[in-house]
Amino acid sequence: MERTQAIVDILKEAKSTFFDASVDRFDSLDIKGLNQLVTDIDVATEKFLVSRFKDVLPTSSFIAEENTGVQTDAEYQWIIDPLDGTTNFVHQIPVYSISVALQRNGKTIEGYVYELNRDELFRANAEGAWLNDTPIQVTETTEIADTLLATGFPYYDFEKVPEYLKVLEYCMRKTRGVRRLGSAAVDLAYVACGRFDGFFEVGLSPWDVAAGAYIVQQAGGKVIDFSGGDQFIFGGEIVAGNPAMAQHLQEIIQHHFES
Repeated sequence: MERTQAIVDILKEAKSTFFDASVDRFDSLDIKGLNQLVTDIDVATEKFLVSRFKDVLPTSSFIAEENTGVQTDAEYQWIIDPLDGTTNFVHQIPVYSISVALQRNGKTIEGYVYELNRDELFRANAEGAWLNDTPIQVTETTEIADTLLATGFPYYDFEKVPEYLKVLEYCMRKTRGVRRLGSAAVDLAYVACGRFDGFFEVGLSPWDVAAGAYIVQQAGGKVIDFSGGDQFIFGGEIVAGNPAMAQHLQEIIQHHFES
């Protein structure tokens, strides 16, 4: 609990330092690649988090989106996205988050997704999952017609767009709706607390999904890759939901991606 509280305090300090400011909140905007934006707030937040998490676990290593810190074979490793949803942030669309996963010997043991605009801190450890201090769990929906799903659109790698559009069409026709919020970490957190029944996306990075995937799992959900395996953190593709819906979505995706 002492480490958990320290991490929560650091995340809240990051929010108050970098995000509770005026509307014009960033001074510089760079383009890392096609439709991949980074602001000075991304970079400053990441440097702050790495510095503070080093105090929590001095010998730990880091995988972070803006390349702060180092990757080593340390026992503990942080996977950090300082601002998941940068494009939303730049355009003042209020859906973005800080995402932090802590791994021990390659296995996630804690996850935190802080949705900054609603001041909602989703977290999980071996004992369960919570939204702020309230326990959360995934839905029990089993019928595809009763589901509300989330996804993310490809924005720089368009190789799988035809297959993706087949899956999207199926879901548009068969479900209550499909939402695209613009932050995979938030999508996963919303699956964990039952706002969405399922989520799928391709072309993601470890810092996009590591924390949220663990929170879904600890909330009773299932997380797999498009083949039904467990390579969803580093494999670039993910399906998440309650156990029945995650399995059903994976089968739909696999069918359309292989047809």
